[in-house]
Amino acid sequence: MNARLSINSIVSVAPEQLSCALGDESAILNLKNTVYYGLDPVATRIWNLIQQPISVRELKGRLMDEYDVDADQCESDLLSLLETLLNEGLILVESPDRA
Repeated sequence: MNARLSINSIVSVAPEQLSCALGDESAILNLKNTVYYGLDPVATRIWNLIQQPISVRELKGRLMDEYDVDADQCESDLLSLLETLLNEGLILVESPDRA
């Protein structure tokens, strides 16, 4: 079951999807609802980073290292994208104390 999304959450891609690179962008097919989604280059970078479980905090740190972005803006945009991916069934969210 998905936990509530926060900066401390652990996120990863859901198993019920297929994705492929299209240049510096990506396309994702949700196998549950057969809807295609497109990701821009920054969202594609995030998608690549969440192929293995990773904390949202670590994701934010990696993005801050790679892009010239304000910390608050990075966190806000990251959580917004992850919330959208979660609502579309494309990612899994776990609490950090998953044991």
